Amino acid sequence: MPAQSPALTFEHVSKRFADGTVAVDAVDRTIAAGSFVALVGGSGSGKSTLLKMVNRLIEPSDGRVLIDGADITAGPAPLLRRRIGYVFQNTGLFPHMTVAQNIAIGLRIAGRAAGARVGDLLDLVDLPRSLADRMPDALSGGQRQRVGVARALATEPKLLLMDEAFGALDPVTRDALGTAIRALHDRLGLTSILVTHDMAEALLLADRVLVMAAGRIVADATPAELLAGKGGREAQALVAVPRDQAERLRRLAS
Repeated sequence: MPAQSPALTFEHVSKRFADGTVAVDAVDRTIAAGSFVALVGGSGSGKSTLLKMVNRLIEPSDGRVLIDGADITAGPAPLLRRRIGYVFQNTGLFPHMTVAQNIAIGLRIAGRAAGARVGDLLDLVDLPRSLADRMPDALSGGQRQRVGVARALATEPKLLLMDEAFGALDPVTRDALGTAIRALHDRLGLTSILVTHDMAEALLLADRVLVMAAGRIVADATPAELLAGKGGREAQALVAVPRDQAERLRRLAS
């Protein structure tokens, strides 16, 4: 049977950097298995730092991160990362490797043969198999990001982390890829966390939105609740941006 999607828990998690900056401040939160959660907030709110602590790219100063009740520090970080898919804003593809080699690198590190897996993953992210032998610089930005998603899913993780994964894309490509990621989340039964500064994107893609400010989670609500005016001042300031844009567009069209 396929692995079940995991629950993720932050227990009083904080991160203080050497210069005294408190990037994450005593976060306590559980993300249910199978949910799609968006982490939103302004620059410096702590959302990317919190995400990076899940796969130990950054270690907490205090507190614990748990996956299905198990402390993520219980084993080596490389083994943890094989169980987690991670998508970067700028893809992070190796420029000297082909598309196929980039997708298969996690499998190779884990000592697993790629076999037909690369072709299957290209199918999964709606890319032609003919791209397998191309170099990343021969692809469009949207194609590169889809390769990044395929690579993140190569080892069949059930937890997917996305750090501003669509931020470098044009609006049309960004919208299409976001819709595709949401469909993959549902199809594969993942637990997914998306860091984004775009509240419209969060509202359209996520089941639940966590709003961060000054290292703390200041709102935790569904998109419908946020659109109904709940979540508090910081959340409503973010919701106001797409709402005001929609109203301005409506006036232009009238």
